[in-house]
Amino acid sequence: MAKKQAAPAARQEMSGMERLGLRVSSMINHPVAQAQRWVTIHRLDTDGDREWEEVLGLLAETEELELTLNDDGSVTMRWEQQEVEAEGRVEVGFEQEEEAAPF
Repeated sequence: MAKKQAAPAARQEMSGMERLGLRVSSMINHPVAQAQRWVTIHRLDTDGDREWEEVLGLLAETEELELTLNDDGSVTMRWEQQEVEAEGRVEVGFEQEEEAAPF
């Protein structure tokens, strides 16, 4: 008895904008970049002019980001540590005082 095989799902290619956005997002979210609060983004040969300009435009519109255009064509992005909002409250990082042990 022969089994029917399901047709393989069609592979959907990512657009240049999606690929560049994913790469930039990955660089920003990298633990080292998060710790130092800056990252340098280099343009690859596969990044189209339109996609590169669009991503830089979106980043430039974000008030929390400071962009520096470097001589080699790369862009250094810096940001400050942000406040975290939880359940309607805003929490700011601070050093907690140690409490004496209850025993």
